[in-house]
Amino acid sequence: MRPAEADGGARPVKEVRAFIASRGRAPASLLDRYVAGFGLVMGAAVVGRPIASLLGGLAGATDPSRAGAGTALVLLACAGYLALARAAGPVSVSGGDASWLLLSPLDRRGVLARPARLLLAVAVVAGLLLGLGLAAVLGAPDHLVWRLLAALVVGVSATLGGMALAVLAQASASWQSWVTAGVAVLVVLALVAASGQARPALSAAAHAPPAVLGAAAAAAALACGLLVRRALAALGRIPARALLAASTRAGHVATAAVRLDPGALTWIAEDNHWRARRLRSRRWPSLPGPLALAWQDWLRLARRPGRLALVAGAAALPAVLAQAGAVSATAALGMVGVLAGALAAASSGTAGARRDGDNPSLARLTGVGRGPALAARALLPALLAAAWAAAAFAGLALTGTLPATSWLWGPAVAPALAAGALRMARRGPVDHSMPIIDTPGGAIPTGPLFWALTGLDVALIGCLPAVAALLGGRMGDGSLMAAQALAGVAVLAAYVLRARRAR
Repeated sequence: MRPAEADGGARPVKEVRAFIASRGRAPASLLDRYVAGFGLVMGAAVVGRPIASLLGGLAGATDPSRAGAGTALVLLACAGYLALARAAGPVSVSGGDASWLLLSPLDRRGVLARPARLLLAVAVVAGLLLGLGLAAVLGAPDHLVWRLLAALVVGVSATLGGMALAVLAQASASWQSWVTAGVAVLVVLALVAASGQARPALSAAAHAPPAVLGAAAAAAALACGLLVRRALAALGRIPARALLAASTRAGHVATAAVRLDPGALTWIAEDNHWRARRLRSRRWPSLPGPLALAWQDWLRLARRPGRLALVAGAAALPAVLAQAGAVSATAALGMVGVLAGALAAASSGTAGARRDGDNPSLARLTGVGRGPALAARALLPALLAAAWAAAAFAGLALTGTLPATSWLWGPAVAPALAAGALRMARRGPVDHSMPIIDTPGGAIPTGPLFWALTGLDVALIGCLPAVAALLGGRMGDGSLMAAQALAGVAVLAAYVLRARRAR
């Protein structure tokens, strides 16, 4: 038996960490603690007002038509949380611990105690937010304190249990199927809730007596406790390979966040996805040169059906938000949400244009001109944007938020959004050498600002008729729709011509 295992591994790990801290940087000064405390107080002040207003509006029953859509949003948030926890690792350590402590004779549970506590805090905070959302969806016609407490217990139990399930999946491959099944069940339940089939169950839950609420909360807490206990026992059995991979991903995310270069994350994710896969060699299609070159984007998208299904399913979110009362046809948030979602869908088909912009020398070896290649690569983003926006507008029309012919705005805004997506794909890293502008509201770094606006500017210019139709309440105007189609085609053609002339 190793010495670290003889006394549980807690004392040796603490001694090693104390030794490293004594040889490292100086302890935090009083000023550092004051800044950290001041930041926490300001964060609590900013978040406290919305939470207080939410708690003040809990009294009373919720509209049954909105309860289903709100419950669907809560379930989708829980599914996204579980999927994100699995993708993140979730257990990871710092670079120094991964290099020196992880593969040492020290007890692995003691080494992972600190990240386990961090995951516990993240899960509790996420669970409290999820519980508040659940309480706001169901309402509290009576017994406000008991209903709120039960919702918070259920929310914390769901997030803690989901985090424990992700930890078990990291420790053993046999638990991966349970995580996938959990995400699938949550998505199916969200679809059922959004369709209105769960209204009787939601009404019963909103008017359940306190005894039933206590039993449900106790059952959720018991199931969560069992999962957390198994996860704590499995900490020492997590393979070093899985921990190193999770730590590497966490390090990449931290580096990109510090350098304010989010584009590096997409490069890393794309490279990691294709690095471990074997692709069969195929002949070039019998198409003209530009179209044959752009065919790679279609194949890349078809080889990732999961991403395509996720993008297609997200088109229902605007309708669900409108049904829950979070989006209004008279507010700019509705159109901005649809345009942003369509722009994100268009960006999922611009990998080829991004590769060409990153390596122009390799792009010249194909023998295809820059302008024709960019025009051919614009077909897939335009099709994705048109389909996504049309589906989103059709969903809003079904809820009565927009006129029945609003789906025609999807093909009309597609060329402008394709131009914006291509511009976003071809932009370079953040230029941190640009000046910082001092304003009364604080300093604004122009480098990250211009990087974030690159692509959005072209999409906004091309969608001006659609924005005018929204602000003027003329979403059913055919003349503005035609003007939007012409403006989108003109912006896309101008962008392709300008890129062709640029060196």
